[in-house]
Amino acid sequence: MNCPTDEPCFASFPPAVLRPAELTAFSRGGGARTIPLVTRAVGAEVFLTGQTLFEGGAGIALHTHNCPESVTILEGDAIVEIDGTEHRVTRFDTTYVPAGTPHRFRNASATEPMRILWIYASVDATRTLVETGVTARVDAEHARAAAEPRD
Repeated sequence: MNCPTDEPCFASFPPAVLRPAELTAFSRGGGARTIPLVTRAVGAEVFLTGQTLFEGGAGIALHTHNCPESVTILEGDAIVEIDGTEHRVTRFDTTYVPAGTPHRFRNASATEPMRILWIYASVDATRTLVETGVTARVDAEHARAAAEPRD
């Protein structure tokens, strides 16, 4: 992105109020659903945000990103694995994971829901599954979400 030196790079991002309850959620598989929030679709040029909701016992596969990621627990308790070490985290605990570091989240409860807020440090964020090596753009998942029926 090229920004004039006298203007901030985020100058073209229009103000927005995003309400997760009114946005499309899509399945990540295994009992996890994602709601994209700040995305290219609303004008993001620098970062991406969204929420992922985990049913009791749900988790996501071990993966890496091509940029740093921060996650805050909004609801419930989770186990986060970062580079082979597991940590128990709870409401408002926040993680920082550097680019290329394997990590995953799973709901620590078998019955109660868990919700996270994620922030990627790039609108060009990708996710690579450790098990398969398959890489996909995160915003490609957002496009898929728009095409799926709302939960």
